[in-house]
Amino acid sequence: MEQSLIDLLQEYGYLGIFLFLVLGIVGLPLPDEIMMTFIGYLTSIGQLNLALTYLSALAGSACGITISYMLGTKLGYPFLRKYGNKIFITRRRLRITQVLFRKYGNWLLFVGYFIPGVRHVTAYLAGISKLPYSRFSLFAYSGAMVWCATFIGLGHILGANWETVFEVMHKYGARLLLIALPIIGIAVGLYYWNQSQSKSLDTK
Repeated sequence: MEQSLIDLLQEYGYLGIFLFLVLGIVGLPLPDEIMMTFIGYLTSIGQLNLALTYLSALAGSACGITISYMLGTKLGYPFLRKYGNKIFITRRRLRITQVLFRKYGNWLLFVGYFIPGVRHVTAYLAGISKLPYSRFSLFAYSGAMVWCATFIGLGHILGANWETVFEVMHKYGARLLLIALPIIGIAVGLYYWNQSQSKSLDTK
């Protein structure tokens, strides 16, 4: 898996990150979290630029979930019933997401990124339910920002331990979100504060 991701990045660069996330969010069974944690690790060793990596992943996620929303808006349930299995949206996934959507509403668009099998369906249901685009974009795009920052940030900060991080996040997903976010914020802040201090010392 690691070698295939390296090959993808060597061939397509940041465009490859973008396309990978678009296809993964739309519904193809791609290892989104593995890829983002791995490219976070690559930014820590200087093979990728951190800002461009994050922006590429965010753009791909936002584009993918918007496509799903538009398909749900325009084509509705008949499309999912007829073609859902072809894009790996099974009836079981659809039922589970419907239950969660009724329970948590728009917030599922935000948290759903961290639940494997759910993030692929939430935007379709939002479109089918005719959720206004302004509300969809608020929850979906802010969720994409946090999701990308979480996995890329962890991969960047923890470096070669990225595989361990992925296994833990993939297992516990959304349950660790409230714990992970403040830790990431503190860690990233300390990291860049140390960087700025080092640079200031070098200039003296």
